[in-house]
Amino acid sequence: MARVKRGVAAKKRKKRILKRAKGYLHGRKKLIKQAKEATQKAGKRAYVGRKTKKRAKRRLWQIRINAATRAAGMNYSRFISALKKEKIAVNRKMLAEMAVNEPAALKALIAEVKPKK
Repeated sequence: MARVKRGVAAKKRKKRILKRAKGYLHGRKKLIKQAKEATQKAGKRAYVGRKTKKRAKRRLWQIRINAATRAAGMNYSRFISALKKEKIAVNRKMLAEMAVNEPAALKALIAEVKPKK
């Protein structure tokens, strides 16, 4: 059986880890063991961060919609409920964009779903 020399593969693996650790401080960017730990932890945090970002955005959209609906004399939960009852399918992201950029259009939508007295 032929002899396997592993220098090339090991060097490639280490180079990849150190490339990911670029910008870290002290030994975390120079020493392979510390760089490996740092990049693994960074990867975990990045994964969690991508999920957290979605939650934070939805929260922001809800706050913006609530502020706009309260200004029009209705609250967020009643507004969303009325939209579902009227079968108007507009997601929260678009409603929040309307609240910021097109407040007149959102007020018209609120007036459409608001219960008449």
